[in-house]
Amino acid sequence: MSMVIRDMRMDDCQKISEAFKLQGWNKPEALYQQYFIDIQQRKRDVIIAERNNEFAGYVTILWTSDYPSFRENNIPEIVDLNVLIKYRNRGIATLLIKEAESRIFRISDVAGIGVGLTPDYGLAQKLYVQQGYIPDGKGVWAKGRYLNYGTEIMIDDDVVLYFTKKVGDI
Repeated sequence: MSMVIRDMRMDDCQKISEAFKLQGWNKPEALYQQYFIDIQQRKRDVIIAERNNEFAGYVTILWTSDYPSFRENNIPEIVDLNVLIKYRNRGIATLLIKEAESRIFRISDVAGIGVGLTPDYGLAQKLYVQQGYIPDGKGVWAKGRYLNYGTEIMIDDDVVLYFTKKVGDI
């Protein structure tokens, strides 16, 4: 039962897309091809987890976040953490986060991460808190703005609460 954490290669794009398709998720190969372009342009790192030589999950680091607070404060963002359902609850997500933090903390004292608010994100919400992430205190972000009291909005994957972790926390 071997675990390997490594950088994404171009030949991973189809493999990753197919693995998620088999569990009913739509993650097109074009997404991973764009990620690979981002890697070459040094905009993003993509870290792959393999268990027994089989793709198990990945996480990415956006070196310049799309979230304004992180971007303005030069906080790299951990984005798009995904572990195949059949490999969950085996510590793979934690290993991916730890590797991402290791890379981020070489250049920044703070790592950022965002999480959706629906039950689909429940495992991630718990994991991020267990790993020492705390809300950034700015409230919920959606559709390019912070939500204020009384704002009506449809909850979807774009409604996010952002967290940060400083070097040395947990």
